[in-house]
Amino acid sequence: MPVVTLDQVSKSYRGTSLYKDVSLEIDEGAITSISGPNGSGKSVLFRLMCGFVVPDSGIVKIDEKFMSAKRIFPENFGVVIDRPGFLSNESGLNNLRQLARIRGVIGDVEIAQTMNLLGLDPSARQKVRHYSLGMKQKLALAQALMERPKVLILDEPFNALDANSVLNVREILRDLNAFGVTVVFTSHNQIDIDELATKKFEIKNSTVVPVL
Repeated sequence: MPVVTLDQVSKSYRGTSLYKDVSLEIDEGAITSISGPNGSGKSVLFRLMCGFVVPDSGIVKIDEKFMSAKRIFPENFGVVIDRPGFLSNESGLNNLRQLARIRGVIGDVEIAQTMNLLGLDPSARQKVRHYSLGMKQKLALAQALMERPKVLILDEPFNALDANSVLNVREILRDLNAFGVTVVFTSHNQIDIDELATKKFEIKNSTVVPVL
């Protein structure tokens, strides 16, 4: 069963029709890319996939194994959409600690491991307001990865990263996928798509079409 299925989904946003009768499936275990020009609604599409936004018509179905009783939003999804709002006067570690307390499934060890994996120093006292754009991007990725999700929904995960960090994140995503993690991502860089995606879609004329 697909992780997420969109069936004849239409959505207008702020008076603009973004999608009309979109149908697509996100296959479990695949690395799926979604490409499209600026303003085409990639972030809105991801919000639809996560249940953060309700379609005007059509159905968005999330595999029931990610939707336990009375849940509104899926479990075991790691999400980066429009970079999270962090506490600017706290360190990166303290920000992730605050987020980890919501579910209580990981502690400092897992947080530090994830930060190190992405090239962030968990012992650094530097406040997030002094972070570079690339460091903030790594922190956003850390919050998505740190609880070992089964599905990753990543809007422009390579944005603001230097060349070495891009290579590192690509390798991280490949390794996670090899262990069964489903990855969905957007990128304006065709190289990212060609290097990673096993299934490709493109937003075109208010719909989403497969790239063959």
